[in-house]
Amino acid sequence: MIAGAFTACTLSAQAQSPEQFYAGKQIKFIIRSQPGGGYDQYARLLARHMGRNIPGKPSIVPVNMPGGGGIVSANYVAHVAPRDGTILTMVSQGLPVDQALGLNKTLKVDVRTFNWIGNISYSNQLLVAWHTAKTKTLEEAKQQELTIGATGAGSISTQLPALYNHVLKTRFKIVYGYPDGGDVNIAMERGELEGRSTNTWASYKSVTPHYISNKWIFPIVQIGLRKEPELPDVPLLRDQPMSEEDLAVVEFMSKAVSVGRPVATTADTSPDRVNALRRAFDATLKDAAFIAEAEKQRAEIEPMSGEELTKIINELIATPPDVLARVKIALEPKKEDTKKTSIEGKGGKDGE
Repeated sequence: MIAGAFTACTLSAQAQSPEQFYAGKQIKFIIRSQPGGGYDQYARLLARHMGRNIPGKPSIVPVNMPGGGGIVSANYVAHVAPRDGTILTMVSQGLPVDQALGLNKTLKVDVRTFNWIGNISYSNQLLVAWHTAKTKTLEEAKQQELTIGATGAGSISTQLPALYNHVLKTRFKIVYGYPDGGDVNIAMERGELEGRSTNTWASYKSVTPHYISNKWIFPIVQIGLRKEPELPDVPLLRDQPMSEEDLAVVEFMSKAVSVGRPVATTADTSPDRVNALRRAFDATLKDAAFIAEAEKQRAEIEPMSGEELTKIINELIATPPDVLARVKIALEPKKEDTKKTSIEGKGGKDGE
């Protein structure tokens, strides 16, 4: 009798329309970092507005779940959270790359199983020089060393400058181990570093806009699928001369960077609820109140649909093994190009 009642209840829930299901419900928005920083800012911004565009108008409650550069929250969403469309999360940008390359054994997720709702921003990653540095252009970076700060030894903030050194023959000296991007910024301001290895243009605009207005940073190179509209003169990595083998590596990483701020719900969520969440996401990013608050926060919004995001992530995971082998080599910094900072902290948060 109990099993029969449970089955009937399950079937009844499945028969509900998205509006019937979400009415009176609470959606938890799992945030992969502590309060503050880019992921938290964007997740909370979206959570404040998306609920009214979902059929049934559920409430959305942010829940911070930091750890492992976003791996803790991803593992939770994949294996613990209810699989019914009552969970949203903003997945770490680097996790599809981690999975494709098998870089982190603590990642217990196949990101292809997530139902991708949309990408709120796909701002390019930039390597910047501080205004007091002698090196301020890509060509100069090929001739003389530039000391730049990074977070964890295996994070994207060490991988990207290693890639630049590999394919462009630049001479970036990577000082890794800073607890987060804010510590890298402080080290630049104190004159301990000459630049920062990676951060998005959107993050600079929203978190440290005075760096831009005061001309304290000089972008040297950007990586993504196309140039930032506001940075037409900053070299795009995929436009630089290189071998076909290196270009395949760069194309892989350019797609990876374009993932940006991806939002997902759990595997096994019914297709009608996934579609309802995707359409609500699309509507929210066009919503006047959302746009007004985003502008107030200087949060750059460059949306990508859930369908397009799904395609890019699946392509990343399906990259041929020979290309992935070259990617692994290109992302591994040479020992002579790295140095561990002496400041306390384990690093690995990628500034977010």
